[in-house]
Amino acid sequence: MQPLLQVPVIDIAPFRTGGAAEKRKVTQLVDQACTDIGFLVISGHGVPQALIDEIDAVSRLFFDLPVAEKLAVKRPAPDVTRGYIPLEAESVARSRGEENAPGDLNESLMIGPVDVTDAPYYTAEAAGRHFHPNLWPAQPAGLRDVYTRYYRAMSDLAVVLMRIFALALDMPERFFDDKVDRHISRLRVRNYPAPETLPKPGQLRVGAHSDYGSLTILKTEANPGGLQVINKAGAWVDVPIVPSTFVINLGELMARWTNDRWVSTLHRVINPPMDKAAGSRRQSIVFFHNPNYDAEIRCIDSCVADGVAAKYPVTTSGDHLRNQFVRTQAM
Repeated sequence: MQPLLQVPVIDIAPFRTGGAAEKRKVTQLVDQACTDIGFLVISGHGVPQALIDEIDAVSRLFFDLPVAEKLAVKRPAPDVTRGYIPLEAESVARSRGEENAPGDLNESLMIGPVDVTDAPYYTAEAAGRHFHPNLWPAQPAGLRDVYTRYYRAMSDLAVVLMRIFALALDMPERFFDDKVDRHISRLRVRNYPAPETLPKPGQLRVGAHSDYGSLTILKTEANPGGLQVINKAGAWVDVPIVPSTFVINLGELMARWTNDRWVSTLHRVINPPMDKAAGSRRQSIVFFHNPNYDAEIRCIDSCVADGVAAKYPVTTSGDHLRNQFVRTQAM
């Protein structure tokens, strides 16, 4: 079978509602996508369109606020994944060792877990800042409620996707359940303003990088200057933007879990041509699903042959993510 060189669109509704045979068909398609290109587009996900529209609208209102108001909830530290990040304040290419990469041409607002309690797991020293309180802007009204409901919807969808992944990897369907039941995921909405001047040399809306966690769930739009992924032929290809779908890609922790059987693929968001700048404002709603901070990330049994060493040392989700967060800060 020839490897996929474009990102496929896969309907996961049969997995959600069907029997064993329907589930198997979905997992086979997902396995091929994760093996060949590390990206897929899913339909049949069950997330209400009304909720997606709500978070899209309320986020635009936030980014339209004066900069001073947005800065009232500025991210307080590199290892705190909460709050507002201004334009060019981050360079994700730095996570790959590109220390001189310019700042990315987007601004964003981030939150983390929304159902944290005072149980010892969340307050222990080992938890670090993974459950830092969220920083909620005073305006627009309703943003906190919408973000909270969307975060929970993405958490539920991520459970479904991780179960698809488990079966696709010849593991029990609930293999990942106890590794993600107190996850440290981030919801991040990125605004890409229409450019008014030419970018700096090598500067992109988002530089080339791999995501850090288990998987990413992305809702985006088809305005100029979009998402690209590099395929196995070494070519950058556009990710299809299909109405009422989500883009899914794998993070570095899933690649480590699978011993690189599945790939965490480089991707980027390119700049729009200057002759199309006027209509190029773009907004992406991104859910970075990250396992529990103490989840041990070691090669799973189905992904390594007897007598063959795993490629990666054992780590934890929390340690890996903390290291990557700090490296992305633009100077």
